[in-house]
Amino acid sequence: MDYNKENNKENIATSQHDENADVAIKSSRDEKLSQTLLGEPGVWQATLEEAQAANVHEHSLSIRQALRQYPYAVLWSLCVSMSIIMEGYDTILIGSLYAYPTYAKQFGKLDSTTGLYQIPAKWQSAMGSGPQAGAIIGALANGFIIQRFGYRIAFLLGLVLMTAFVFVSFFGMSVQLQAVGQILCGVPWGIFATIGPAYASELCPLPLRPYLTAYTNVCFATGQLIGAGVLQTYLSRQDNWAWRIPFSIQWLWPPFLMVAAIFMPESPWWLVRKGRYAQAEKNVRSIMVKSEEPHARPLVAMMIHTNAIEKEMSEGVSYFDCFRGIDLRRTEIACIIFLGQITCGAQFAYSATYFFEQAGLSSSDAYKLNLAGTGIAFCGTIASWFLMRHVDRRPLYMIGMGAMCVCLFIIGCLSLDRKTQSIAKWVQSVLCILWLLSFSLSVGPVGWAIPAEISSTRLRSKTVVLARGSYYVVQIVANVIEPYMMNPTAWDWKGLTGFFWFGWAFLTIVWAWFRMPESKGRSYEELDIIFAARVPSRRFKRFKVDAYDEGKDLAERAKEDLA
Repeated sequence: MDYNKENNKENIATSQHDENADVAIKSSRDEKLSQTLLGEPGVWQATLEEAQAANVHEHSLSIRQALRQYPYAVLWSLCVSMSIIMEGYDTILIGSLYAYPTYAKQFGKLDSTTGLYQIPAKWQSAMGSGPQAGAIIGALANGFIIQRFGYRIAFLLGLVLMTAFVFVSFFGMSVQLQAVGQILCGVPWGIFATIGPAYASELCPLPLRPYLTAYTNVCFATGQLIGAGVLQTYLSRQDNWAWRIPFSIQWLWPPFLMVAAIFMPESPWWLVRKGRYAQAEKNVRSIMVKSEEPHARPLVAMMIHTNAIEKEMSEGVSYFDCFRGIDLRRTEIACIIFLGQITCGAQFAYSATYFFEQAGLSSSDAYKLNLAGTGIAFCGTIASWFLMRHVDRRPLYMIGMGAMCVCLFIIGCLSLDRKTQSIAKWVQSVLCILWLLSFSLSVGPVGWAIPAEISSTRLRSKTVVLARGSYYVVQIVANVIEPYMMNPTAWDWKGLTGFFWFGWAFLTIVWAWFRMPESKGRSYEELDIIFAARVPSRRFKRFKVDAYDEGKDLAERAKEDLA
């Protein structure tokens, strides 16, 4: 009995000693954090402790709190991403004008087999893939422009170019000029598509980033919905204004967005990378409510700390650095996630009007179905915001891709028996609309969110540029071959085209299973450390990391935790 009492006393003493030791270690660590200075001596400084506090604060914010406390960040992100409306509008415009009676008559030739005017497949390919060629140039140039001049100048330049290049499409009265006009319009598309998600990810707090980056897909769907409505409105006109008015509507957006570009705040992350810490703090204060302003300095300190971690892991900020070390994996993920928006069969489903006509529907029915499809896609994109709140990125992406695989496979199967085409055409049309819904709920918005989340902050604009650039390259190939597969004067595959895209969509699912990580709820600091530890993609969600644990190399400590 006495022995047990003595043993209990010894255990209590040992426990108290361990607790005291833990308190001493924590106190020592907190002291080191408070003594570690970030910034530039004599100009702007903060402590590492403030950076850690900002990290904790960001993780503690709910979506509702973030919306209340960062309303101007949301406003500016929405405003800049609205430029994507023009790309979505023009994408459906060109894809649908092939089947537009007055446009086909002006720029096509009479097909003796069908009795309809058809734009030759080579010019369909040129007008379909030309904008992507221009977009690649715009996107690559944008990476340099953002690095040197920032987001504001790049955005304003894109708007000026867009306003100028629409003139070529509007006044061009030959198929050659139409192709040139679309190539030139592609240049500002490339600028807008890479600015939107990158700017939103750098301006908004952690809880809002996935929704504001995915909002670019809402804008894309909005543009397509507007385009489908405009085309349906002018379908009955028999003169050239039936297609010229839709082109001229593209001039509505730039004047308003130009005014916004003059006043939009520069990204605080870009200012931190340039060493302009005081200006970064000023810009952070400008995007939050007054009660949140005490967190402005800690947030900039966190940006400086994240930038320092990335500089320690990789010094360069060039395109070449995106393919070195751990950034190669991040570039691969960003690129293939974006490519999934093509390999899922987008060129097939988004040329639905042309497919519906080739399947045997009248022009009027085809455009009505197309309008219904874009409306459903728009609603699906809005619904994806709520879905992303409860479902992780990885399963959402894979399930959506799987649903599109099923739609494409059934469309192909229904085309095997030519005798039942009169019934099958309506079923195939419904499956195209279901495909659009699946895309807008999953691969569409997630495909915009992940590249901006997964890239390092120092290489973000260039990683997004490379991801979107690879998207455009593959889109060019898809736009070249898709008209040949669909055009009755070429390969005439019709619904059998579904089998082709089914194969590519299935391969994308296989890649995602092995290589796509889970980035939901991770700060940029945490992602830097997890990638440095080379954590397998399927273990990202369960991996725990503390970006402020002193005393050991961050990547080495993460590797030990993994082991």
